[in-house]
Amino acid sequence: MGHIESYLSYVKDVRRYSDRTVAIYGDVLGNFVRTVCMEDAGDEPGDDVLVNCLTPSFIRRYEVALLDGMSMKPKTVNLHLSVLSGFCRFLMKEGVLNSNPVRLVPRPKTEKRLPVFYKGDAMETYFRDSDVYASRGLLDSFRSCHDTAHGKELYKRRLARVVVSALYCLGLRRAELVGMNVGSVDFGRKIAKVVGKGDKMREIPMTASLCEEILLYLEAVEVMTGGKRSVKEPLFVTYSGRRLYPVYVDRVVKEELGAVRGITGRRSPHVLRHSIATGLLNEGADLNSIKEMLGHSSLAATQVYTHSSIARLKHIYESAHPRAKKRR
Repeated sequence: MGHIESYLSYVKDVRRYSDRTVAIYGDVLGNFVRTVCMEDAGDEPGDDVLVNCLTPSFIRRYEVALLDGMSMKPKTVNLHLSVLSGFCRFLMKEGVLNSNPVRLVPRPKTEKRLPVFYKGDAMETYFRDSDVYASRGLLDSFRSCHDTAHGKELYKRRLARVVVSALYCLGLRRAELVGMNVGSVDFGRKIAKVVGKGDKMREIPMTASLCEEILLYLEAVEVMTGGKRSVKEPLFVTYSGRRLYPVYVDRVVKEELGAVRGITGRRSPHVLRHSIATGLLNEGADLNSIKEMLGHSSLAATQVYTHSSIARLKHIYESAHPRAKKRR
């Protein structure tokens, strides 16, 4: 097994990266070999040629090729360099390299993008307008017509509402929501157990209203399936009983938030995640607590949400500071 294959096996089996991430890493390393190593080797290079290409000058040549020859954006180029850096660190552990050459290559500057988020009053408008789909009254109606076209439509609306509620209230990633099972929710403790990146499990507190909404939703599923479900079965399912899939979740969020007043721009599960993180920070939650809730591996990933607090501080400053009031 070559060095690249060994590394991909390592990130998949030891680091427990997703199949999609492993595929991206493979594409990046393959592109590096084709762009830099094959230029000198002339044919499919072996591990010796690959290692000889892992120098600051060759990596800098690759960076220039990505920026100029392939017209990649600095953010994408930085991703390629990060993959190469991880590969080099792996080879250092294996005793193949003595140092990481990527560290000596200056990276292109990227424009910092602030996370998009929905304002709290816009989300409250959505929840107020869609409360009927989370009510016991709708469940009673569903019982009488669950096997009809009207019943199917009622179920889709109930499912859509609980999906948005769970994404927003728990700050979930899309894959985390899709992966939840019936046993992932502890209604007694009001806790949701979520498996995040790297198969890391975390517990997230649930509001009483979300607990009640999920319980009513599960009653609807039992009406539809005709009996109790085991703890290992998927929590959120389509009308046909299948576990939700990522595209379905994306479509639900777009449709549910599409007509909400005050919500503009991109409508996605990740923006809902940004929104609750921003809202919690503005209400005084500390960064470490938000980090644990979101399942971030480092505090640096959470600190991006401080942008909203700065904007809020500026507003308070302009409206309350004596000098600002005097000037106005």
